[in-house]
Amino acid sequence: MSAVTSRRHLISVDDLADSELYDLVRRGAEFAAGHAEDARPLREHVVGILFRKTSTRTRTAFSAGALRLGAQIIGYGPDDLQQNTGETVEDTARVLSGMLDVLVARTTGPEAELRALADQQTMAVINAMSAEEHPTQALADLTTLHRHFGRVDGLRVLYAGEGNNSASALTLALSRYSGTELHLRTPPGYGVHPRYVERASAAAGRRGGLVEQRHDMADLPEVDVVYTTRWQTTGTSKPDPDWRSVFDPFRVDDAVMAATSAPVFLHDLPAHRGEEVTASVLDGPLSLAFGQAENKYHSARAVLEWCTAGTG
Repeated sequence: MSAVTSRRHLISVDDLADSELYDLVRRGAEFAAGHAEDARPLREHVVGILFRKTSTRTRTAFSAGALRLGAQIIGYGPDDLQQNTGETVEDTARVLSGMLDVLVARTTGPEAELRALADQQTMAVINAMSAEEHPTQALADLTTLHRHFGRVDGLRVLYAGEGNNSASALTLALSRYSGTELHLRTPPGYGVHPRYVERASAAAGRRGGLVEQRHDMADLPEVDVVYTTRWQTTGTSKPDPDWRSVFDPFRVDDAVMAATSAPVFLHDLPAHRGEEVTASVLDGPLSLAFGQAENKYHSARAVLEWCTAGTG
C-alpha cells in the first residue's frame, strides 16, 4: 500500500470548499478535453469498487477512471463482504483501510454508513450514491454545464421530477456558483428535503442566486437547462400505489422545452422514455444526456485524483 501523507473523502457536496468544487469541475473538463491523458497519479494505488446496487455509468466511470490513472482495482458485489454475515461497518473500515488506498462505495443506505467507513486515517472514501445524496453525479452535471456553456456562474436550471439523491446533490452544488438559479418542480410529497433546499437557498442568496421549490408545473420560467431523472430511484420503492398519477404532470416533453425556451436538456440516466421524459426530448437535438454520461468518467478521474493528492 502506498505511503499516505494526506487523504480526502467525498461523502457530500458540503464536504468540499468552494475552491475545491470549482477545481474538480474544471479538472473534469480538462480530462474531457484530453489535456491530462498522460496523468497517472494513482500508480501503486489500489482502489476498491463496492456496489451493492446496480450501476452502469458510475461503476464503469470509476473503474475505468482508476485504471486509466494507473491504479489496480478490486471489485465487490452486493454479497462479497462479511458485513452480510454481521461484521460491523467499523470493523470493515479498519480492515479495508489497511489494504486499500481508496474505496468507492454505492450503498443506497444512509450517509452515516459512509461516514463510518471514512472514520480512519489511510483510505479515502467516495460516495458513489447514498440514500440522501449522489455527489459525484452533481460533479458530472456541473462538468457538463461547464463544457457546454463555458461557465456555470449565472446559469438557470429547471429541475422537474422526484427530489431524489441526484436532485439533492445538484441543489447543494449549483447554489455554490455565483448568480445561478435553480427552480425545483417536484411532485407533492416527493420534493427535495427541506434541509437541502434551506442550505442551498442560503448559499445561493450569498452569491446573488436563487433556489426555490414548487410542487406544480405552472408558470414555468425561462431557463438555460431543463433537467430530470427517472421517477423510480435505484433501490427505492414508493408506498403510494397510485404514485404515477402524481408524477404524470412533471413529465418533460416538447411543450415543457418550448415553455422554458431551454436550449439544453439533461438526464442522469437510465431513462424510461414515456415516463419522466419523452423520446423526442431525450433523443432530440437539445439533449446532452449521453455526453453527460460520458462526463461521469471524466469527473470520476478528477475525484480520484483529488482524493489521493499528496499520496504516493
